[in-house]
Amino acid sequence: MLVAALALGSLFPPSLAAPTDTLRKRAPASLLAMAPKANTCAGVPSPAECKTAAEAAPFINESFRTYDITSPGEAAALISIMAFETGDFKYNVNHFPGTPGQGTRNMQYPEFNLKYAQSIPELKDKLAAAGTDPKAVLALLTANGTYDFGSAAWFLKTQCSDTVRAGLKSGTLAGWQAYITECIQTTVTPERQTGWEKAAKALGVPGH
Repeated sequence: MLVAALALGSLFPPSLAAPTDTLRKRAPASLLAMAPKANTCAGVPSPAECKTAAEAAPFINESFRTYDITSPGEAAALISIMAFETGDFKYNVNHFPGTPGQGTRNMQYPEFNLKYAQSIPELKDKLAAAGTDPKAVLALLTANGTYDFGSAAWFLKTQCSDTVRAGLKSGTLAGWQAYITECIQTTVTPERQTGWEKAAKALGVPGH
């Protein structure tokens, strides 16, 4: 069983790491510290959906570059929500309760998956064929690791307010809570908070 220890530098583009030594000093903290069950896909219920930390890290890094995620606070929120919603990257389709068309690595609702797919020029022709069928749209996104792991960063950039983003950048509990309740529009739970705190600590978010 290969357990890849992923240095923080591999999770962030130079634009994020360069302004501060904080992330470099946190090495060799790893994605596995944030998603410990992502060490293997052996024996998982849906092996086709599972990604290990080693497999997930390049796609997460790519999403941060694409959607201009340049703060450890935002990164911690995104990684923690993906890990929480997918059981540490074990799933990219909603199985519980099984909402048709809900999925990608932040388990977006179908209406947001459609908006997300419409924002990707490379999917224009395939999306025209898929129409608005939620399962077909989701399949287009989950078939490609870049799109699959890019949804959380896309959602933050396009669906969350500047105020929410500023709160995440601050690294405060209140800032993260506002992201969960005001933008994700769900409930803060101890399990969600524990995951966020774990990611914030691993990424060297000030105050953690």
